[in-house]
Amino acid sequence: MKSYILSFWSFMDPAYYYFSRLSYLPCKNNMLRVRVTKYRGRNIVLSDGTQIKRNDLLVKIHLHNVKLIRELKEVKSDLGKGKMIYRSVQMSLPSLDAYIQNHVRAKEIKGIIGITALNKGCSRLGFEVVAISNPLYRWFKSFAFLPIELLSSQTTSIISTLMSHKPSYIFMSRSTLSKMYRH
Repeated sequence: MKSYILSFWSFMDPAYYYFSRLSYLPCKNNMLRVRVTKYRGRNIVLSDGTQIKRNDLLVKIHLHNVKLIRELKEVKSDLGKGKMIYRSVQMSLPSLDAYIQNHVRAKEIKGIIGITALNKGCSRLGFEVVAISNPLYRWFKSFAFLPIELLSSQTTSIISTLMSHKPSYIFMSRSTLSKMYRH
């Protein structure tokens, strides 16, 4: 059943890519797709002092879920899967820094934002985890992540999946990204 769902998802992914206005980073074996967006949330002050306010420009990051799930099929343990995702994101961040540096609006981009239910290890990568304050949006994102969780995990319990993974925002300032990942 999982393979049928993954095949359907693979078929639909190009449409999602097109309609969400995502871009691939110029790097082989990259797990991130990105787009520049205006921030719509509450004001945030990151640990390095960067203030992110409404309408600031950020690069929104998306994991390439279909590609990731295909690669995770070979890994049996949750720990192994976590390590693989961590390394995939870590290897993609230098390309993200280069993408921002070469962007037409580079001087206006304050940082990066993402939403994830996989927030263990995010701080070691340089991200700051911020809870989603709106309960309806948090609930919506939990259900949006449900297919990913079910396809990539060994368990098939919807309830345990929803209870164990709470989505959060992740932020990283442009200066932190550059300090940690510029070549």
